[in-house]
Amino acid sequence: MSIPQVQSLVSSPVGLLSLKASEHGLTHLQVYDLAQLNPIVEIESSVSLLSATNEASLQAQQHIKNTVVQLAEYFAGTRQTFDIPLAPKGTEFQQQVWRALSELPFGQQCSYSDIANVIGRPKAVRAVGAANGANPIAIIVPCHRVIGKGGKLTGYAYGLDMKQWLLNLETTQ
Repeated sequence: MSIPQVQSLVSSPVGLLSLKASEHGLTHLQVYDLAQLNPIVEIESSVSLLSATNEASLQAQQHIKNTVVQLAEYFAGTRQTFDIPLAPKGTEFQQQVWRALSELPFGQQCSYSDIANVIGRPKAVRAVGAANGANPIAIIVPCHRVIGKGGKLTGYAYGLDMKQWLLNLETTQ
């Protein structure tokens, strides 16, 4: 039996956000560049969810609604931490990296080697980079806060411009 998931598309200052959740929590937050979307896609400013048919779907819908509210607060500069249940799928190593990223304080930046040290795997710097790149929950699991050891911006799934924008948002508050 598959776990019911709900999905919503929400516009944001960084692009169109695709949110997915199960009854256990948010499973995905992906960002789409509005300029690259097919113009047929209707951008929704409010949550639109599949109709709930059971308790699991209702719980997933609530996770999406809470995520939308907390993201709006984050972008408005009134929220620095998220308290949304997260349910990303990944290996145990990826989960360790994502948990370490989630504990990184608002506005603070670190390197891949810092994360490798936090999880007790100091030689796994490249693997940490790969897990960071596989993060399915952008912004909330703040992989944008990971920069090069010398302070230089490094790769980001949604581009360095968005990474810089998020870092600027966090450092101006």
